[in-house]
Amino acid sequence: MTASVQHAPPTAPGTLEETQVRAMFDRIAGLYDRMNTVMTAGLHHQWRRRAADLAGLSAGERALDVATGTGDLAFELAGRVAPGGEVVATDFSERMLAIARDKAAVRRPLVPVRFEAANALALPYGDGAFAAATVGFGARNFSDLEGGLREMARVVHPGGRVVVLEITNPQRPPLSTFFELWFDRLVPALGRIAGDAQAYSYLPSSVRRFPGPAELAAVMARCGLQRIRYILIAGGIIAVHVGEVAGS
Repeated sequence: MTASVQHAPPTAPGTLEETQVRAMFDRIAGLYDRMNTVMTAGLHHQWRRRAADLAGLSAGERALDVATGTGDLAFELAGRVAPGGEVVATDFSERMLAIARDKAAVRRPLVPVRFEAANALALPYGDGAFAAATVGFGARNFSDLEGGLREMARVVHPGGRVVVLEITNPQRPPLSTFFELWFDRLVPALGRIAGDAQAYSYLPSSVRRFPGPAELAAVMARCGLQRIRYILIAGGIIAVHVGEVAGS
């Protein structure tokens, strides 16, 4: 769920610079999985499974998970490319990656999952190196959203898919009222109880400034993706966007 960002000054209220974001995710790495489970009632695993399904992968293919956090979406992708495939998962938080590697040793995914430190805005992979690229709950941390999505599209071969799983803002009550209560009040309160109020105040602010579903689809189109579609799940709180890389 984390992401690499460029050196850039904050551009919106609540935005943090790269060193601050990295330090924040390093700091909360140990409680990250538990907080995700509490905040989503455990449903985040189901949402990642849906995103992995929409990547359209087959056995033997290579997949990339950007801003992997502790690796849960990468493990889902591993099941889609088995047998014979490979998953590469990147993040800029070394502590998150360390936890992901420990989880891999316990889970023993069906194909290798290689966890690597990388900047989401300058991925160290060749053009068309993967059949699909995903990002789960990390795109809102890109300081340059369009630049990050362009990088994801660049490393996917023609006809492959880019999948973005993200929290979105419901616009109509009663869900919008619940969302405001949960994300603007209860999540920061949980953060204070967990011992990191800043990190879990950053979460709602990052969601608020992220483009809505239609706007995100338009950004993906500007990045050269085609046949873009999105689905809203969890009553409209979660959006999964899928776009295909144009042929050469």
